[in-house]
Amino acid sequence: MTADPGEGPHVPQLLGAYVLDALTADETRTVSRHLQSCDRCAADYVEVAEAASLLALLSVDDLLE
Repeated sequence: MTADPGEGPHVPQLLGAYVLDALTADETRTVSRHLQSCDRCAADYVEVAEAASLLALLSVDDLLE
């Protein structure tokens, strides 16, 4: 992984859809490749994935409060 977060195009705007498997095949490949070489986006991915998994623990009643 690279330590330089300034290198190449970053993908934070696609991470939510990536976690939810809502990207096209091309977008998925792009994000996957990028995450292998970018520490900053990989860390952001972990945060988004953790948040998405926590959402699964909420009930409808929790969301209405």
